[in-house]
Amino acid sequence: MALLEVRDLSVVFQRKGEDPFAAVDGISFDVSPGQMVGLVGESGCGKSVTSLAIMGLLPQRGVRVGGTVEFEGKDLLRLSDRELADRRGRDLGMVFQDPLSSVNPVIPIGVQVSEVLERHEGLRRREAALRSAELLERVGIPDPGRRLKEYPHQLSGGMRQRALIAMALACKPRLLIADEPTTALDVTIQAQILSLLSELVRDTGTALIMITHDLGVVAGMCDEVNVLYGGRIVERAGRHELFAEPRHPYTAGLLASIPRLDAPRGERLTPIRGSVADNIPWAGGCAFAPRCPNAVDACVERGPEMTREGERLLRCHNPVGRPAPSEEVPAR
Repeated sequence: MALLEVRDLSVVFQRKGEDPFAAVDGISFDVSPGQMVGLVGESGCGKSVTSLAIMGLLPQRGVRVGGTVEFEGKDLLRLSDRELADRRGRDLGMVFQDPLSSVNPVIPIGVQVSEVLERHEGLRRREAALRSAELLERVGIPDPGRRLKEYPHQLSGGMRQRALIAMALACKPRLLIADEPTTALDVTIQAQILSLLSELVRDTGTALIMITHDLGVVAGMCDEVNVLYGGRIVERAGRHELFAEPRHPYTAGLLASIPRLDAPRGERLTPIRGSVADNIPWAGGCAFAPRCPNAVDACVERGPEMTREGERLLRCHNPVGRPAPSEEVPAR
């Protein structure tokens, strides 16, 4: 049974005097308890907006959110602000992208961790402080008793990220969203953070949504990978299938742009030409067509439908390897 069911989620930004912009355009996916699901793509493809929509953290003015986001059978998009506030931190946790701007710079770390426990579990201040120290120790922060009294600027980037994870996991949420949790961290700290998240999911059965632009980050941990482009999912497959045989040209381009240790000395990387801004509306074709090396006439004539190939879902007129299957499935 899926813990979270996202169906046809759309987010449209509208500014006065400007045309509406669809940052998320009909995304659907499921997450089960203990499962790690990846949302992968370049900046601007809709990953972070998807997570903010799920958590109910988008501004109310100038934004239209459609579709359904059912968590244990209840649509989060239809809950009141108070009901959402009760679920955030208790049932839903989120590790934000920037560990420095995501914490209050003038409040000690211990207070920021403790307030989650006081708010959702009704602990007294002393009990919450003891539990906070245990949480910091669990996420690998040395000397947690001293760190509780320190301010965010006194912690390193890796420690701040670990503190954010401690806050997100304080009440043992059943769903955790990690939005670029390794951004701006060195490689050693990245490996520690990813290992920590994997251990926590394995030990507690928490469902995890990993949001990243780097396929290498999800290579060792995600069970299922959703590749996003232009606000839509263009390919979905299991981790091993996706890395062994990418079918969408965008997925293949992301993999080809990653440096490999087994590559011959002096071999050049293969970047994806252009930028995310070089696209066309899905209503008139494939958004990736202007950058796609496999583009054919159909790519700029009509938008590709989602098709199924075994357990893989693919949105492409001319995929890598062989012709796309003809069986159409709902836009997930």
